[in-house]
Amino acid sequence: GRRAANMAAVVAVAARRVCGFGVFREAWRGYTLMPGRGICDQYSTLACALQAHCYISAPRDVTVEQRRQSSFFTKLTASELWKGVLAESGASGRKGRGKRTKKKLKKDLNRGQIIGEGRSGFLWPGLNAPVLKDGMIQTVGQRDKEELEKMQLAIIRQRDERDKKRKTRVKKERGWTGRSWGGVSLGPPDPGPNGETYEDFDSRVIEVKNVFNMTAKEGRKKSVSALVAVGNGKGAAGFAVGRASDKMVALRKAKNRAIHFLHYIERYEDHTIYHDIAVTFKRTTIRMKKKNKGYGLHCHRAIITICKLIGIQDMYAKLYGSNNLLNLTRALFKGLSRQETHQDLANKKALYVVEFREECGPLPIVVAAPQGALREDPEPEVDVPDVKLEWKEVKAAQGMKKSPWAGVRRTVW
Repeated sequence: GRRAANMAAVVAVAARRVCGFGVFREAWRGYTLMPGRGICDQYSTLACALQAHCYISAPRDVTVEQRRQSSFFTKLTASELWKGVLAESGASGRKGRGKRTKKKLKKDLNRGQIIGEGRSGFLWPGLNAPVLKDGMIQTVGQRDKEELEKMQLAIIRQRDERDKKRKTRVKKERGWTGRSWGGVSLGPPDPGPNGETYEDFDSRVIEVKNVFNMTAKEGRKKSVSALVAVGNGKGAAGFAVGRASDKMVALRKAKNRAIHFLHYIERYEDHTIYHDIAVTFKRTTIRMKKKNKGYGLHCHRAIITICKLIGIQDMYAKLYGSNNLLNLTRALFKGLSRQETHQDLANKKALYVVEFREECGPLPIVVAAPQGALREDPEPEVDVPDVKLEWKEVKAAQGMKKSPWAGVRRTVW
């Protein structure tokens, strides 16, 4: 008995020294020591005992049991765990296809949490308190009761404000109709990477639609396509398309991308176009007419929205063929960006450009003069533009247009 007790004391002293020097700091994963009923199982080796606990008490009967120190949540990172929850991978996407109509979004579980803060009010240097104060390294401290109560009240107030903000629904500005996104203002684009701001620009939604892509792994994959136009009302305008799985992300992408594709549109006296324009893009044809001040915008609703962003106030436009909104937008910018100013026309023809107005009668008004030498010979017939006339306009000009109610039999009661 004495020999066994002396042996145990020697082993205990050696274990303390080894653990004190830090030789076995890494615990032996997979094994722990559990007391058991049998007498036959003693400490098999000193290494096993030291790696398991670095502590040895009086000799007693133990059994060795295998355990797992790590779990599923400690092995994977947060992003990998979120991928499994949100079904972002191919296999998870196929399993969840058709089961959840509403897409799950990633939540920030650390929102509103401060590392080191608790009910006890301890101050941990490097977490919720500075490490150095007046050139001295701070030690672990504790807040007094009044400061702790103020801190807890501030946390509760922030939580209530966040919940209230989440519950309140922001009323969307009305667009062309009550339910569609067309014509809705998104505000100015976000500031650029170099600090440039676009406060004088406004952005309007032209179209939002769901598009689908058939993939081999996930099948029919849905995404949102948004067409947004931006402008400052002074001739600078542009448009872009943004695609994303979320509607608001697609709108933000399109708005911030459109500011990088701007066109400068020339305007006559800052209210209308310089001349009548007929432009065709694919199956869409737009015929635009110059109008006097005060006429207004008599056009398609998408053309009205874009003209307001450009700064055009008076114009008539008629749409023929396809009314696809993307092709309509492209045709409109194509025609407006190719119009000729009066000065360009005067330099091209080497002649004066004159304009006839009702208030001036038969007297012409010179609106542009050539910068070079004036041409003496008249303009040849080859240079006269061959304008394609619309048959309805010709009939209306000649008085041949009949009322649609002419010849209709009226019922006599």
